[in-house]
Amino acid sequence: MQIESKLPHVGTTIFTVMSGLATQCGAINLSQGFPNFNPDDRLQKLVYDHMQRGHNQYSPMPGILPLRERIAAKMEDLYGRPLNPETEITITAGGTQAIFCVIAAFVHPGDEVILIEPCYDSYRPSVETVGGKAVPYALTAPDYKIDWTEVGRLITPKTRMLCINTPNNPTGTLLREADMLALEKLLHNTNILVMSDEVYEHLIYDGEQHASALRYPALYERSLCIYSFGKTYHNTGWKTGYCIAPPELSKEFRKVHQFNVFSANHPMQAAFADFMEDKEAYLDLPRFYQRKRDVFQKAMENTRFKAITCLGTYFQLYDYSAISDEPDLDFCKRLTTEFGVAAIPVSSFFSDRRDDKVVRFCFAKSEDVLKQAGQLLERV
Repeated sequence: MQIESKLPHVGTTIFTVMSGLATQCGAINLSQGFPNFNPDDRLQKLVYDHMQRGHNQYSPMPGILPLRERIAAKMEDLYGRPLNPETEITITAGGTQAIFCVIAAFVHPGDEVILIEPCYDSYRPSVETVGGKAVPYALTAPDYKIDWTEVGRLITPKTRMLCINTPNNPTGTLLREADMLALEKLLHNTNILVMSDEVYEHLIYDGEQHASALRYPALYERSLCIYSFGKTYHNTGWKTGYCIAPPELSKEFRKVHQFNVFSANHPMQAAFADFMEDKEAYLDLPRFYQRKRDVFQKAMENTRFKAITCLGTYFQLYDYSAISDEPDLDFCKRLTTEFGVAAIPVSSFFSDRRDDKVVRFCFAKSEDVLKQAGQLLERV
């Protein structure tokens, strides 16, 4: 039997490779983006309580209404966007599932999707799976700043969608109001949609603000915005997120969502609805993770790595060009096997595997682990 792969160039993800190597070598795993600490005890108890109360079967397809109502209240409070929880909010099985459904719902064979790279590695395969064409716009280290005039030159009559991510994984950069207004102007009088990946919305530092697409009316009318409870509440394995979009876009999104997973995890949804009553749990995240960023940067001060500015996410980029001219993948493997710390090569976030001699570390770890990693990397 002959099989024609839809993703012939895709193998095991770099995250699986590096995490596997870290386990094999007993290395500190700062590669894959997940915390090494548990969610709040109260949140875990709420999940158990809802299981005991019988919330173990399918939830409604768009998600349970109390959770959607909590989200609507939160978004109006934070970004000034009134939302109808019945028609504009859909609970998903994590951010990645939401991203796939956004692309599958609107991208037809031959349509073009502009990707601002480096970007999360699920974007391109999602586009290619449904027959679309990914059109990359590559940013340059160390500032990774977008030139919207150059992005505009990539737009053709076939352009169907443009994907943005702020705060950005892997760069730790932010889009600011000037960027959002430039994007709004660029797409005026077009039929181009925006997939706005905002899963790190609360992980923003140094007094900066999140420039959500929800803040900009002319941009929101063409946007589908993605969020993640896993990033907010330290439980990536619970795989629960949500998509916010205007009613006409949400309607099409839900058509795909209902046949992709139908509904997300029910007891987790019920627990999140209760837990969101405590606003401080997400409002305190900038302080919580900024401290971890600062601890890690301090721990790295005596190494030969050069830090690249991190204003958001729980990822810190480092330039290693003063240490080695090895390809970044080879360098990351050597860091793991010889020095006991696993990182991710940033070339894996570019379609053409562009190598700027930059690696990504995850600092969503306990402070003792971050300090130990810094000590190990002083030997590099």
